[in-house]
Amino acid sequence: MTQKKKKTAAKAAHAPAKKAASSEKPVNVSAEAAAPVKAAAPVKEPAPVKEPAPVKTATPVKEPAPVKAAAPVKEPAPVKTAAPVKEPAPVKTAAPVKEPAPVKAAAPVKEPAPVKAAAPMKEPAPVKTAAPVKEPAPVKAAAPMKEPAPVKAAAPVKEPAPAKAAAPAKKSTPAKAAAPVKTPAPAKDDVFERRLARHYDELKWLYCELYHNDMGAFEYFISMLRRCWADRKEDLRAQDALREADPNWYRRRDLLGMMLYVNAFAGTLRGVEEKLPYLSECGVNYLHLMPLLESPKGRSDGGYAVADFRKVQPELGTMDDLEHLADACRAKGMSLCLDFVMNHTSEDHEWARKARAGEPGYRDRYFFYDNWDIPREFEKTVPQVFPTTAPGSFTWLEDAQQVVMTNFYPYQWDLNYANPTVFNDMTENLLYLTNRGIDVIRLDAVPYIWKELGTTCRNLPQVHTLVRMMRMVAEIVCPSVLLLGEVVMEPAKVAPYFGTPEKPECHMLYNVTTMATTWHTLATGNVALLRHQMNSVCALPRDFLFLNYLRCHDDIGWGLDYPWLYGRFGFAEVPHKKYLNDYFTGRFPGSNSRGELYNDDPRLGDARLCGTTASLCGVEAAEFERDSTKLERAVACDLMLHAWMLTQSGIPVLYSGDEVGQLNDYSYHQDGEKWDDSRYLHRGNFQWDLAEMRHDETTRQGKQFQGLRHLEEIRAAEPVFDTRADVWTFDTGNPHVLGIGRWYQGRKLIAFFNFSREFASATSWEKGPYKELVYGGEADALDHVELYPYGFAWYLHLE
Repeated sequence: MTQKKKKTAAKAAHAPAKKAASSEKPVNVSAEAAAPVKAAAPVKEPAPVKEPAPVKTATPVKEPAPVKAAAPVKEPAPVKTAAPVKEPAPVKTAAPVKEPAPVKAAAPVKEPAPVKAAAPMKEPAPVKTAAPVKEPAPVKAAAPMKEPAPVKAAAPVKEPAPAKAAAPAKKSTPAKAAAPVKTPAPAKDDVFERRLARHYDELKWLYCELYHNDMGAFEYFISMLRRCWADRKEDLRAQDALREADPNWYRRRDLLGMMLYVNAFAGTLRGVEEKLPYLSECGVNYLHLMPLLESPKGRSDGGYAVADFRKVQPELGTMDDLEHLADACRAKGMSLCLDFVMNHTSEDHEWARKARAGEPGYRDRYFFYDNWDIPREFEKTVPQVFPTTAPGSFTWLEDAQQVVMTNFYPYQWDLNYANPTVFNDMTENLLYLTNRGIDVIRLDAVPYIWKELGTTCRNLPQVHTLVRMMRMVAEIVCPSVLLLGEVVMEPAKVAPYFGTPEKPECHMLYNVTTMATTWHTLATGNVALLRHQMNSVCALPRDFLFLNYLRCHDDIGWGLDYPWLYGRFGFAEVPHKKYLNDYFTGRFPGSNSRGELYNDDPRLGDARLCGTTASLCGVEAAEFERDSTKLERAVACDLMLHAWMLTQSGIPVLYSGDEVGQLNDYSYHQDGEKWDDSRYLHRGNFQWDLAEMRHDETTRQGKQFQGLRHLEEIRAAEPVFDTRADVWTFDTGNPHVLGIGRWYQGRKLIAFFNFSREFASATSWEKGPYKELVYGGEADALDHVELYPYGFAWYLHLE
């Protein structure tokens, strides 16, 4: 199936901004940046931009109920039957329901103490059987943190020998088994068995329910977890114990994240390690490295088409370099996050190559079909991910003479999680990365991972079963590791990925809808939808932790609450999306934003938006036009949006370059491998020459860097920003000004954010006295607050 390529270039429409003058100079001005202060004669802002005649758009086509076909999981041959070369006969011939020879049944040959098995180094399925290389006894036993006596640890494991038996399978070495000196080894097992015992019943229930009582696969799964535990080095085990004792460690208000591309930021992993002092200066203690595992050049989808989960892209370094960087980050108190691409592999992955070649069992790891009959049934209900650049959800393979499911790009083959081998092996790949020192695993495209004919193949119940099992796996093998879910959906579909307090799933989720609604608010100048969105977020349990951000590596999709917008303002979805895209690409009169569209689909009137924060705020246009007034307001807009992000509960995450106001990089248009993907507009190389200006507040970069650091330091020091605070919105009496309140342990914050390019006044009934945290100053009451264009204020009251 061919892939359409389309390139969009934004036209720059430069229109002068209105200049607001005031005879009374507002107090507490911060280095030209807009500041919350008293200004004379607040200008009454015109009504928010109203779209031309709202058009009622047709709902996305709903196809007639497709036949619910039997699970497309064709498993002609057990997936890993070729592996057990060493086994004379599979031990488990009880024939689990789905596979004549249990997926990995030969593996559970009772690994007494599988220390640092060499097997996990190469992920191909067959290696799994050889995994228990059985080194005499786990060597790294010194630091397993004095765990309490094992509480019934071995009971549920269903292994004849209790966990303490270091070598019962090898009677020929009694000396080792009897030696009382080796106490640390049993302690190690005790830790694992205690954690396993806590989750065993639920884990077994969910696994057997999902995989039709395939006990061979389940027993292999448990033995694999033991191998991965044995492979976990001592300083990681020490960190596990510390974080187990402080389960809310990741909810601290001083956490600040940054996401970056290794090659764009510092060239290599070693280069990133050399730049850790700069990241520390930025206040970063949560570092997200964008995809860096091996993927084919020209067919990598920005690193999301993984060819080997155990290798780093050669030009970036090696797996040893990644582990060394993780160790260096841990020494600095910095957590390291990495993407785990769950939904698919590259067509260059070993499983895919063997599937293409027709090796037994490997096509069952994907979705292969002899003809287009079933794929066409799927396509009746499955939405397209990339309708213009990669239409459809299936690809014809000429050499294999079969069709394979490819929801994203044709070179990304969807994995079949209805096959337990896939779940077993992908979980082991995940644990391999955590054992290299990764603290946070970002589960990429997690809503897509279960496929069922007749559905949208999104957010199915089985997805939550899989994520819940992965959460339990992390708590058993690596409890200091967090799962971050990438769920780019409307709020009603996002919250379920937290699970429940009794049965949690992801530790954290992206606050995607608030991010998109924030940019909508900037374009319309009306805060009503943002307030409505925040009321929904504030109503969620405080245990639900979001990552808040303005920009990331991806595009901005306009997943807004259109029924609410239509009912309140008459904004229909298609024309409103067009307005937003016109505004942020500078085509709308008066707009100073500069961005480009991604996956523009004229048929549906839909497209997504690309660009850096600074360029979308108008910095690029102002500098190009050399308009100092525009530049002042653009910088103020940038800082106001960051202040708004920092006011929300959760973990704030910066996109690399935003700390110095980096602009769009148009050079990708001349790159043969990137020209058709406009997301590279905001994925340019980090400009270290701009970063050199960060200490000079006479420069635009200095104002942005120092202004942002000031906000971050206030947030880290002030208890009212605690994630356990009560948060609410309030009516400011001005449609352009958002009002947010926070209360925690007798400390109250009242915050105002002006989303207008003009001066604005706002009000609150709250009684003082109040101290303004950012620019200083005090107020007895907040019944008349004057704000600069794109200004904001943080007022603190102590009760």
